[in-house]
Amino acid sequence: MSWTHWLTFSESSDYPSRSRRFFGVSFGLIYLIFPVAEIVNGEVTGAKAVWAGASLIAFVVSYLAAVLSPPSYKERSPATYPLLVLTVTLAVGSALIFGSGWLSLPVYTTVLLSMALPPRRAVLGIVAMLAVVVGCGLLHEAEGTSIAVLGLQVVTLGVLFIGVRNTRLLAQQLRDAQGEVARLAAADERLRIARDLHDLLGHSLSLIVLKSELAGRLAEDSPRVSKEIQDIESVARQALTEVREAVTGYRQRGLPEELDNARSVLRAAGVEPQVRISGTPLPGLLDGLFGWAVREGTTNVVRHARARRCEIEVTYDGEHAILEIMDDGQGKEPFRLGSGLQGLTERVRGAGGTVEVGPGARAGFRLRVLVPAGAAA
Repeated sequence: MSWTHWLTFSESSDYPSRSRRFFGVSFGLIYLIFPVAEIVNGEVTGAKAVWAGASLIAFVVSYLAAVLSPPSYKERSPATYPLLVLTVTLAVGSALIFGSGWLSLPVYTTVLLSMALPPRRAVLGIVAMLAVVVGCGLLHEAEGTSIAVLGLQVVTLGVLFIGVRNTRLLAQQLRDAQGEVARLAAADERLRIARDLHDLLGHSLSLIVLKSELAGRLAEDSPRVSKEIQDIESVARQALTEVREAVTGYRQRGLPEELDNARSVLRAAGVEPQVRISGTPLPGLLDGLFGWAVREGTTNVVRHARARRCEIEVTYDGEHAILEIMDDGQGKEPFRLGSGLQGLTERVRGAGGTVEVGPGARAGFRLRVLVPAGAAA
């Protein structure tokens, strides 16, 4: 049984459209000619033939619907498992009831199980379909050669498509790793630009400011010259401030760096930090956003909370990222949202998330940031 076209169209590096997958899988359906032939040739007659035709149509519809759903067990939709159960039930029931010509249906389900189930369950599914083919073949007294060929197809196609599925997942992981490498390279480049900008312009502007101050003192007897020098000094100071602000933006640190900085700042302020991280690493944009939130939250703890302990917890489950900062300070005092937290709230809302801030359940203040994983896009 040739499955080359289905393999080509359903497992390309770019996620194929449903029409392309439908076109590819249609070639494999040619092997349904065997059960069709039994109905047409009169091997199945009467009411049994009607039920056989209805079962075959239902199987094709269910099979195509399962194929057109996401083909990987890590991308499955809510309808994947119901479609699998329906397709397997129709295949096994038809093979049991209608004869040896229907033994090709469990082979089709082997492909679906290999693509849609986790590896261990997929292997169990292959073994189960092999048992169905052999058992139904013996029940209907099919030729031993036919049973052996179909059994071999169940095993080889099952192993083949488990390998195809794993290759696709590895390719996706490789693309994710390449994206992370690109992000880190961009971050390194920003740091290099920031360092060069600070070293070159920062030093020069600082020197201009110092020279202007000296020239101003030397030109005290000439009010006009003194005024012009003061203007030069003012412009140089403003330029130096702008350069430092630009450098700060380029050198924005991610969540790991901000957590390390938060530990140091809290300990220096006499606050014992407790940091907990669970789940996978945050995507790039969420990493920067949560880094900013950690910096803003710990700054408020140090400045206003008068706390002894501060807990920072970061959780990411692939769907939502959650940050909680809780302290045991003066949580019962009237609370007002400062400009820093207002800016953080606006940025989080822009990413589709929410910010909760206020007194904690027992004492102190609590800052909770929740952002959906879609913000990483």
